[in-house]
Order: sequence, then C-alpha cells, then structure tokens
Amino acid sequence: MPTPLTVDPIRLAHGADAIADAARELAAFGWTPATSSNFSMRLDDHLAAITISGRDKGRLGRDDIMVVDMHGKAVGSDARPSAETGLHTQIYRRFPDANVVLHTHSRTQSVASRLFAREGRIRLEGWELQKAISGYTTHESVLDIPVFPNTQHMPELESRVDAWIDEGKPLYAYLIDGHGIYTWGKDMPETRRHLEALEFLIGCELDLRRLSP
Repeated sequence: MPTPLTVDPIRLAHGADAIADAARELAAFGWTPATSSNFSMRLDDHLAAITISGRDKGRLGRDDIMVVDMHGKAVGSDARPSAETGLHTQIYRRFPDANVVLHTHSRTQSVASRLFAREGRIRLEGWELQKAISGYTTHESVLDIPVFPNTQHMPELESRVDAWIDEGKPLYAYLIDGHGIYTWGKDMPETRRHLEALEFLIGCELDLRRLSP
C-alpha cells in the first residue's frame, strides 16, 4: 500500500494566503469575471495548493484553497478542485522550476485568443517588455504564445501542450481559444510579472491589428 501524502499545514497556509492575495488583486483588474480563473502553487514534489472550483476569486480565503497531488486528485478534502487542475499539475510535472501557475480570463486575453486562433499562436517580436519574461534579455527576440483549441476534455488539451513541449519549442505561457491565458514562474512575483507583461504585450498586438491599414 502506498504511503499517504502528508500536507505541511504551515506551508499550505502560506501558499493559500499567497494565492488568495494574488487572486484578489487580479480580480480587481477585472481578469477573473464570474468566478472564472484558477490559481495554484506547488507545495512540494508531490502536492500543490489550488483554488476550489466555483469560488469568487475576489473574495478568496484559506478555506477556498485545497490540496491536490501531481495527478490532480484531491488530498485530504471532499471539495472539488478546478476542472482544469490537470493543466496546472502538468506544468509542475513538465517544468521542475515552476512553482506557481496563474490562469486568468481578461477581456484582452479572451479576444486575442479568438483573433489568433486560426494562426495557432501570437508571435511577439521587437517589444521591449519581452524582457519581462525570464530568459529573454533583448527586444531582438521572438516569443511565441501558442493558442490551443478549446475543449471540455482536459486530456486532449493536455496532449496538445505536451506535443508543443515535446517538439522542443519554448513555452512560457499559452492561450486557449475563447478562454484565457496560462502562465507560470519560479515564484509568485515572477509569475505575476509574466502575466502582467503578457497582458500588456497581447493588448499591443491587438492594437496593431486594429490600427494597421
């Protein structure tokens, strides 16, 4: 019989507070409408804290955060995690340095996901703020943000993300058609920086499309 996974209550409390604080700020930006979006933080090699499904992201507290294993199964709770929990745990499995995943539904992200869905990506090139993404040190670089087709069957979406990674393509974030964005980082400040930079850059690309003759 496998050894039961043990949750460190202090680490969980700290993680839940960090998630709730970030969620309230992102909700204030209008990026989490109608209880949408989900947020998580790695607790250790086997567990992650994640938002419980259906909770108002502008009013989260510790009781709105639960624990799952790296296959998305609830640990020590009868609550239901987000339907997209597998997308979070996939990032933790594929990127050992990733410790936070943020998924939001801003208007900018949602519109861009539809507009660029046929191309399958948003190519960011020549923007100074690309340097806000870890690993990018110059505007003279190319950063592709894939746009994956939407589906309610999460394993199908996970397989598309895996395929992108397995092809050796860099992946720092992705959009889902008609949905929103996923991004991640080594900690909450880095992940927040990635999210806010990408929100700005995607908005700039939308403006270019709108203003170009």
